[in-house]
Amino acid sequence: MSDSENHISSFPKGINPAFTKKEASSSKLKIDVEELTRNILSGNHTALSRGITLVESTVPRHQELAQQLIEACLPHTNSSIRIGITGVPGVGKSTFIEAFGTYLTTLEKKVAVLAVDPTSSLSHGSILGDKTRMAELSQNKHAFIRPSASGDSLGGVARKTREAIILCEAAGFDTIIIETVGVGQSETVVHSMVDFFLLLKLAGAGDELQGIKRGIIEMADAIIINKADGENEKAAKLAKSAFAKALHLYPPKDSNWRPKVSTCSALKNKDIDTVWSLILEYLTLTTENNYFTTKRAEQNIFWLLQTIEHTLKDDFYNNPKVKKLLPKIRKAISENTLSPFSGAKQLLDL
Repeated sequence: MSDSENHISSFPKGINPAFTKKEASSSKLKIDVEELTRNILSGNHTALSRGITLVESTVPRHQELAQQLIEACLPHTNSSIRIGITGVPGVGKSTFIEAFGTYLTTLEKKVAVLAVDPTSSLSHGSILGDKTRMAELSQNKHAFIRPSASGDSLGGVARKTREAIILCEAAGFDTIIIETVGVGQSETVVHSMVDFFLLLKLAGAGDELQGIKRGIIEMADAIIINKADGENEKAAKLAKSAFAKALHLYPPKDSNWRPKVSTCSALKNKDIDTVWSLILEYLTLTTENNYFTTKRAEQNIFWLLQTIEHTLKDDFYNNPKVKKLLPKIRKAISENTLSPFSGAKQLLDL
């Protein structure tokens, strides 16, 4: 099999063959990591997009170049505030992020949005429509929006999001917003890579108290009741009161920060500044008590362990012996002639 065919086979099923052939041919183009690094450090959005595409590639040669790029950009990072935003589908995450990001650019902030799109388990495709949903922000020269397919990573969080954060910081973005798909355990993964974790909720959805999951509430640094406008404004205030009372039942965080509850209307651009004030209050507290620095250090250790796990998993499934035996093991298990545990042991023994 040629290099081009190998590259095509690395694309998810369901992608237009003509597109994969075009991408395969373009993959042969020489990538100058030094030049790409210089362009990223100068704040070039096109170079940043190319860098993230390189990082997300599954082609072995691209992965080697991506590591060189990450190492070159690493000394120019750690100068941003990383904000995770989650909430169930329909809560208005994209509308909120557009309003919030636009507001931050008026404060002369440079905003990068890393939005993770869920990948279909059937077609293996993603819509990647965040630039469409954030039309105004995507046209803002002080903002950068990068939708990424989640692939098969835990909870729909792109495995390469951490590396994308590094590249965005190197490109001069001082505010990194990471949007989760709002389902599964993606919140846990995003929480491990951000400084401030914001949970968006809706009023009148019947989940003011019964819908509070201990894990997600313990992770949240702020709960924002969105769509607090018109006839829904009264319900939003009631929801705010209910959440505020419930939060007092939880023990204090290691950061000594008491999570706050607020309301806003992203659609009407109302009280968006209040959300930023909460984040600044949190930053002041955690910087003074050194929790901010401690948490960043813990995140780096977590990233180390996660990278080891992902690398071991990739090496396992790319092992020629495993590739050859796995289909036979799967067939035997589906026919009930072999237990999953025995099958796993046979593969691991390789």
